[in-house]
Amino acid sequence: MACHINAHASFNKDINMGSDYNIEEFIKTAEELAREAGVLVRDAYKKDKAVESKSCAVDLVTETDTKVEELLISRLRKKYPTHKFIGEESTVSGEPCLWTDDPTWIIDPVDGTMNFVHSFPFVGICIGLSIKKEIVGGVVYNPIYDEMFQAIKGKGAFCNNKPIKVSSQNDLKLSLFITEVGFNSQEMLDVKVANYKSLLEAGIRGFRSLGSAALNMCHIARGSAELYYEYGIHCWDMAAASIIVTEAGGVVMDTTGGPLDIMNRRCVAASSGSLVKEFTKHVKHLQLQRD
Repeated sequence: MACHINAHASFNKDINMGSDYNIEEFIKTAEELAREAGVLVRDAYKKDKAVESKSCAVDLVTETDTKVEELLISRLRKKYPTHKFIGEESTVSGEPCLWTDDPTWIIDPVDGTMNFVHSFPFVGICIGLSIKKEIVGGVVYNPIYDEMFQAIKGKGAFCNNKPIKVSSQNDLKLSLFITEVGFNSQEMLDVKVANYKSLLEAGIRGFRSLGSAALNMCHIARGSAELYYEYGIHCWDMAAASIIVTEAGGVVMDTTGGPLDIMNRRCVAASSGSLVKEFTKHVKHLQLQRD
């Protein structure tokens, strides 16, 4: 399931990224497709679901995940035949996962599959766009609550067309944190428990968990909490949401406090870099196999 970065990919003639690409039109298309895919998710949301496991018993996939990804990729490929794709379900099924300088759509068809299976209403359809390995636009749509989060580089972040901003709170002791409680190894469990204890002893106000990495990040972007961190997620979990956070005035970084690498399977999204700096003083880190 590893994604590979092609350092020798051919460059578009536009070195400055924007002038040869109509990014606003690309993201408008992504929004329209996310809403169309949302109909599939809502229709299946309250019904019995055929569920299979992937890497472990809590890593789930449903028929809806597959249908949504097929819809998104087929429609985007038809409209943009030269673009490339990284999709969660197609990658898990064995398709090559190659991240190049070409325009690349990074897709999680149902972020929060466990939530979807249990009809817990935090489910995200995630469509991120990278050009020259930089995320330039993203859409995260929760079809259950009909919330469309969207951002384009340099244009701000929005929820249902209304501007959103991160919290102005930078004091760790006055901050609400978001993280997830799942784990896939004893080492991950031990590190997570140690970090919970350390951060609570440091005085944060508490933890919340929505069950969707992308929606966790979007709630940082809208100012509902101050910091989200996670280990073990994938590029499709964070690509679209990462630009929503940064365009809302926040930061998205590696959990060590360094620059974000979406293939590195860990991230922290926060209202400010200073809060991330304080966070890093209180946590242990996990080194994970790259995407």
